[in-house]
Formats: sequence, structure tokens, C-alpha cells
Amino acid sequence: MTVCICGSGALGHVIAGYLAAKGKAEVNLLSSKPELWQNPLLIHTPEGEDLKASIHKVSSKPSEVIPEADIILFCYPGFQNRSALLSIKEHIKKGAFVGCVFSSTGFFFEATEILKADQPLFGFQRVPFIARVEEYGKSANLLGYKDSLNVAVENVEEREKLAFAECLSNFFERPVNLLNNFYEASLTNSNPILHPARLYDLFAEENEGRIYPQQILFYEDWSIKAAELLIEMDREFFKVLEVLPVRKGFLPRILDYYESRDAASLAAKLRSIKAFKGIKAPMKLTDKGWVADYSSRYFTEDFPYGLGYICKVAHEHKIKVPTLEKVLSWGLSKLL
Repeated sequence: MTVCICGSGALGHVIAGYLAAKGKAEVNLLSSKPELWQNPLLIHTPEGEDLKASIHKVSSKPSEVIPEADIILFCYPGFQNRSALLSIKEHIKKGAFVGCVFSSTGFFFEATEILKADQPLFGFQRVPFIARVEEYGKSANLLGYKDSLNVAVENVEEREKLAFAECLSNFFERPVNLLNNFYEASLTNSNPILHPARLYDLFAEENEGRIYPQQILFYEDWSIKAAELLIEMDREFFKVLEVLPVRKGFLPRILDYYESRDAASLAAKLRSIKAFKGIKAPMKLTDKGWVADYSSRYFTEDFPYGLGYICKVAHEHKIKVPTLEKVLSWGLSKLL
């Protein structure tokens, strides 16, 4: 079996290296910088092991790595999905599965529009690994695993969905749960509303154009006002889920997920999470002080390709989501 990993960020490094080193598949890589890759690619694991991977082919040309692939996995930020789909569509062999490592940035919506109607598609609800690049094209760190993985598979019969989920389980050596449909992988109350709520709190309304004396910590300085906004956005998000063919309870509400009872306890919880320590707000330093950095992926991905698709589905089903729309409209205005 041949797998083509598309995208050479942290997840691209680690997934390509992991699958190749473990002998799960022959691995190709579609990268914009093929000249910087070398074999063996080293993947450092949490157990202290160094996995040595041999990548079969690395190229910037889809025609050189896509046609032989049985599975094509996108590891791109959301804003790159559309152009990447357009670049590979003529090279996908019949029956190959095309998927995304993180589905809440609009992958299924765009793939359905761009690729053939019968194209097998799949997408993870959450990324399988926590990953960081150590030295580009040479080494990366696998920092953490998920206990299990959730995946949506579309445009194939049920028995093929089950067989494909079993294949992914073998690849990642974790149980893989098959979701009911792509909505359950694509719509989430994590980054697509978590990040915009905090950004709106920091940089909108009375803080519009504000200059800060230092760079703000994104989570450790989380305010009660941001928590109140997040709770309201979450409430509207679940109004949208009520009209969709998704399993009740497939996602926990924000307060339940963070084991909180109100805005004050939610803000305190977000400020206390160890994994969030040290993460800074998207800001840049000017000669006058620190200001919002609207070129950050917090803006370019979470608004148009995260929150944007939630609002799109709400509009299609005539669900009123005024708070979500207010935050989205503000975020999109910063990308013009």
C-alpha cells in the first residue's frame, strides 16, 4: 500500500516518518521544499525511541507522488486545502481515499465541491499526534498520542468504511471509531469557536486598535468576558447541531468539557491548563507597542475555515446564530 502525505509541517513530518519507520506503508510526500528532505528521517517518540524512516518519494509535483497513492492524507492548514485539492484532482487513481488530518477547517465541504461525486473521502475529528518539527526535513518530535481516534468516511459502502477504519487503526496503532457522517468530524466547538472568542475579547469593541505594553498570554490571561462569549457561542453552535443528522452527545458542551459551571470557573480552568502554559496571543511588536497580528493562523484559519463553515451550515438550515455571526463578521473584516 502506498500513502501520500500532503503538507510538510509538523504533522506531515511525524505521520510520514511514523508510517514509514513502522513499515505500515510505502510513503510518498508532497512538499513545497523537496530539496530539504533527507533519509533517514528521524522521529523522536515520547518513549525515548528514535524511529528511522525512509521516505520513498518527495516531490513538489503532484504528478510524481499522487498517482500511485492508495491513501492521500492532507496535513495542510485550512486555507491551503482548496488549492491543494485542485492541484491533485487530475492525478488521483480510481478508488484511492482522500482525507484530512483535521476536518474542522472545511475539508469535506471543499472536497465534495471539487472532486468527483463518488470520490472516497475521510477525515479525522482530531489530529492523531501532537507533533513538532525539530529540523526541517531531517527530524521531528512525536510528543503525544490520542487514546483513540474518530474518523468520518464518505462515498463508500458500510463494509468499506469499516475496513478502512481498521486500516487506519493498524496505521496508528490505536482504536479508530467510525463517525456517523462528515458533520461529526467537520463541526466542533474546539478551535473554531475557542480561538475566535478569545480574539474578539482581546481586539474587538473597546479594544479595537489597542496597543499593549507586552504580548498577552492567550490562555493564562483568559478573561471572564471571553468565557461568557465562548459559552454563548457554544450555545448557538449546539442549536445548529440539533437540526443535523448527528448523534446526540457526540460532542460535549464547553462547560462540560472543561468541567466548569459558569464563566468564572471556565476562565479559571482555561488559565490553569498545563498544556496551554506559555502560549501567546497572535500579536506583533511595533515601535509603539504590541498590536494584533491579523496574518496569524488564528485569524486566517479559525475565522474563514472554522467558524465560517459553522455559520454557513447555520444559514443553510435557517438557524439564527447572531453571536457567532457577529464574531465571524469582525474576524473576516480583519482579513480584507
